[in-house]
Amino acid sequence: MSFDLKGTLKPLTALKQFGKKPHTLTNVPFIPREAADRYRGLHYNNLDECIGCGNCSTICQNQAIDMIPVDGIEGKNGDSGLRPRVDHGRCCWCGLCVDVCPTGSLSLTKDYVYVSEDADSFLWTPGVDNPEGDERVSFFSTKETSLNDLGRIPMPELEGMERIKSFAEVVLGYNEEQARAEASRCISCGLCTEACPEHMHIPEYINAIAGGNDEDAVRIIYDNNPLPEMCGKVCTRRCEDICAIAHRGDPIAIRWLKRYATETVENADLLKEIINPEIKEPNGFKVGIIGAGPSGLTAAYYLALKGFDCTIYEANSKAGGMTMYGIPRYRFPEDSLDKQIEYIQKIGVRIHFNTKVGKDISFVEVYHNYDAVFMGVGFPKPWTLGIEGEELHGSIQAVNFLYEINNGKKIDIGDKVIVIGGGNVAIDAARVSARLGADVTILYRRRVQDMPADWEEIEGAEAEGIHIISQAIPIQFHGDEKRHITTVEYLKAEMEPDEHGGRPKPIAIEGSNTVIEVTAVLGAIGQQGDYSFLEEEFDKKVKIERGRIVVNEKQETTLNKLFAGGDSANRTADAISAIADGYRAVKGIEELLMKGK
Repeated sequence: MSFDLKGTLKPLTALKQFGKKPHTLTNVPFIPREAADRYRGLHYNNLDECIGCGNCSTICQNQAIDMIPVDGIEGKNGDSGLRPRVDHGRCCWCGLCVDVCPTGSLSLTKDYVYVSEDADSFLWTPGVDNPEGDERVSFFSTKETSLNDLGRIPMPELEGMERIKSFAEVVLGYNEEQARAEASRCISCGLCTEACPEHMHIPEYINAIAGGNDEDAVRIIYDNNPLPEMCGKVCTRRCEDICAIAHRGDPIAIRWLKRYATETVENADLLKEIINPEIKEPNGFKVGIIGAGPSGLTAAYYLALKGFDCTIYEANSKAGGMTMYGIPRYRFPEDSLDKQIEYIQKIGVRIHFNTKVGKDISFVEVYHNYDAVFMGVGFPKPWTLGIEGEELHGSIQAVNFLYEINNGKKIDIGDKVIVIGGGNVAIDAARVSARLGADVTILYRRRVQDMPADWEEIEGAEAEGIHIISQAIPIQFHGDEKRHITTVEYLKAEMEPDEHGGRPKPIAIEGSNTVIEVTAVLGAIGQQGDYSFLEEEFDKKVKIERGRIVVNEKQETTLNKLFAGGDSANRTADAISAIADGYRAVKGIEELLMKGK
């Protein structure tokens, strides 16, 4: 048996603690000790960078974070106006809230000592209760350490020079695996819903897609948008502009996910079966609708669901308005729109095609035959360029050009085309011309970054070999003895800053005249309304300002029981805003006609 001297003497080492001052709970908090550089202490929040998305509150496993209003911070587009408040009595300082903050505004500091007899004082609003905390930040996230998935699933599409060989759809769409992966990136903050003119239930249908419930996604989508497949292809997606994930990475592909869900339904019969809309019993009221564009179709659809007898008068042979006759087929195939129109007809909406109000039927007849009337007449008339030589053969308005092409007609534009303008119509006209075999150049009087066209469309045009000459002001078209356009003369421009902070103003440079040979010119500088169908007695009663019909918050005009929406009533000029107008008008019409019931 061996003898362990060390083990025998070890208990005696405790004797060295005799006489030392004890560490008590009363004294420990007041002994200053510097924490390690990455110590996870009390929270700090940069209030200006925070967008109030609530992702920190969602992930907190201790329910230690809630979102509250803060004095001096107002909600705005892309910012809920709320800020996180932390209950440090519940917090375990795991740092997950920091790791998932999409803007990186939330962090932890090296401060860890806080003593108070007031339990409520442990409820801190970081950045408010410790405004100097940024000087003590120790734990924070970066793009590299963030737990959010910042990279978007790439959208498959045809290669640039290959796609101009036909009008085949450029965007190929997500498959199921890609859609599920992209949808799983969403943090469900809901900021997108507020930015959407129609306030679509975006997080809800994206969560349904992520969970593999495509039919649920379709039902959610159709709750307040009867043309979602159209929006899934051509929406201006303002929701994506304020996506929380976009602060550090790529925004969620909200538009493409809507497209994916709606394309899973193959035809109108199946669509009706999945949605299974509740159609109320007829209420005895009739509503006449002028124009089968997005706003008119929306109004008719939701009114029909509510029991109203709805009839649409459409001047063209097909419904859809500018989405049918203005958007090229490589962006929005006709069969996609037809499916949605057929579904709207299946729930009881009647559409009289080739019936132009003011020609085939008078406005007064429509007005007096219906209990309420909605106008969604769009902005069909193009503005002319107003320069010498515009009357020459080969000088065409881009809107008319796109209309004829979508209507199946052939237009001879030759092999060298100039498009004048910088909006989506200009880009569409240019890309269509390239598909017709022309060498295409866009002249735009401002810089490329000032172009109002969608940046994706601009990039698409450049990928297809379309040349953009910026800071170019056309001054004259020249023609031959047969009065056919041969050249375009323009002046180069320099940009003058706007003193009010707007877009810089182009100023022509004297003597910078440049001439380009052309076979056709397409003008695309904007459109205006056409209200010639209104008889004189109504024309005076319907208030029009700066070319647009004046409406109130219910889309009602200054003429009793007449409502209006779409491009003729708002300046946003996109399909989703027109849809929102139609949806608001439904509530206004229902309130007007059903108030006695």
